Amino acid sequence: MSTRIRESLGQEMVLTAAVAVVIVLLSLLPMLRLIKEIVAPGGTFSGMAIEAGLRSPATWIATWHTLVVGVGGTLLAVLSGTLVAVLVTLTDIRGRSALVLCYVMPLMIAPQVTALAWLQLFGPASPFLKLIGAAPPLGTKNPLYSTSGIILLLGVQYGPLVFLLVRAGLRKLPRELVEAARAGGAGWFTVLVTIVLPLMTPSIMAAAALAFVSCVGNFGIPAFLGIPANYLVLPTLIYQRLAGGGPAVLGEAAFLSVLIGVIAMAGILAQEVMSRRRDYRISSTSLPAEPYELGRWRPAVQAGMWLLIVVVLLLPLFGLVLASLVPGYGIALTAKTATLDNYRFVLFEHDAASRAFFNSFWLSIAAAFFAVLVAVPIGYLIAWGKQRWVRLLNLSVELPYALPGVVLAIASLLLFLRPIPLTGIQLYNTVWIILYAYLARFLVLALRPTISGYHQIDRALEEAAQVAGAGLFMRMRTIIFPLVAPAAIAGGLLIFMTALSELTVSALLWSSGSETIGVVMFSFEQGGDSNYAAAMSVITVAVTFVLMLVTNMLAAHLPSGVLPWRD
Repeated sequence: MSTRIRESLGQEMVLTAAVAVVIVLLSLLPMLRLIKEIVAPGGTFSGMAIEAGLRSPATWIATWHTLVVGVGGTLLAVLSGTLVAVLVTLTDIRGRSALVLCYVMPLMIAPQVTALAWLQLFGPASPFLKLIGAAPPLGTKNPLYSTSGIILLLGVQYGPLVFLLVRAGLRKLPRELVEAARAGGAGWFTVLVTIVLPLMTPSIMAAAALAFVSCVGNFGIPAFLGIPANYLVLPTLIYQRLAGGGPAVLGEAAFLSVLIGVIAMAGILAQEVMSRRRDYRISSTSLPAEPYELGRWRPAVQAGMWLLIVVVLLLPLFGLVLASLVPGYGIALTAKTATLDNYRFVLFEHDAASRAFFNSFWLSIAAAFFAVLVAVPIGYLIAWGKQRWVRLLNLSVELPYALPGVVLAIASLLLFLRPIPLTGIQLYNTVWIILYAYLARFLVLALRPTISGYHQIDRALEEAAQVAGAGLFMRMRTIIFPLVAPAAIAGGLLIFMTALSELTVSALLWSSGSETIGVVMFSFEQGGDSNYAAAMSVITVAVTFVLMLVTNMLAAHLPSGVLPWRD
């Protein structure tokens, strides 16, 4: 064997080993630590924790609430997301790109921001309702503090998730099947019911499973809407247990987090079972179906679509902006009362808020930068590797994101409760444990577009360099990384937008000095300072929207499918 071949094989082994170490540290180790805590007979907390959890009525009440809002939010998300996907993809509706961008935006906004925006829109102190003279008397209960309010906002939050997955399936719908049915005299509704929806069943079921997992693991919306009404779900119950008991109740929190994971996995397994009951495979592929001409109904359908955008996006954000401009609770917004003091306070005067902006920005940038660097070699092995364990590698990376964020947070707490062996480094109660959780949870957001980028580039250049004697690391640095960098960087931007105002993970991991934007925002709302929370929310939404517009303008230089809101 020549020296060049041995060097190439050695570099491949080094790359594989490095990727394996990253996956073990970020994906497998926290999950194994959580499982050990529950099942190990000699575990520190296991026996007492399980017994305490099983005997507590609060556990089963919160479990029932979790199932109710999870199923309800999923049904609403599936109905709304599928309907919008059908109208946008299969009809000749105009302004499609703008509609998709606006409809997907709630998915890019943190759930607690969505909750706060809707609370400011419909509450008795709503500046918007006061502006139009429709505000109820102060002290009136906000209708969103209820089960139906939580379900409504979960449906609004995850309808775009369903939309993206169903739309991806609709764009692969065989044209010949639709045209044959149309030529046979079938009307559009008949084609939809007998051909389109049956063929889209796998996409719809997969979207429903992801929406269900997202709903049962959501913390922001049940925290903002459920805690004031004493309507606890499992994530908020875990938060209250940890807030009141600290590390002493970690065992019970671990049990509750595993219970959330079991519920989420049950939803995914149910989707698998239902999808296998029939064969939905298509024997051939073709061009997408021609858009259905709405004719005289098009203006009405377009008006209805934009009305939906106004209701789910523009009005809540408008209410949020108005709330950020009033000096206090219940004060009507006028030319005399309008003020920017709330923004000055959260940016420069409130220590925790100022620190939260700094922490969240550098945590998001660090997580995005790390993910971009790591996604390129991992994507190389997954996209172009032929080993049998590649699929296992992909599943391992997906695991921390597929499970509810609460599960990863508790696993991280258990993993770093004591100093790291041999080093004595303590991550518990520091900002570094939040960074670790972000790296583990959001890595897949950079990996998915990177793999998509690998699938859309010609490998001939890399193979030619290999034949010419270039080693793997040389090829990675000079050929592969420049080709897939746009897709990886786009994934990094998605991570930054997602992590900037994240709450589910940081609410359980933060400590004094390591506050994040989501944590301080939640603290302001819980303390009755909604105007400060609104100001922080407006800032994060503005940053998110600007980043979406920038990446949208650069979409021509990105592989197709990298940006979820763009073709």
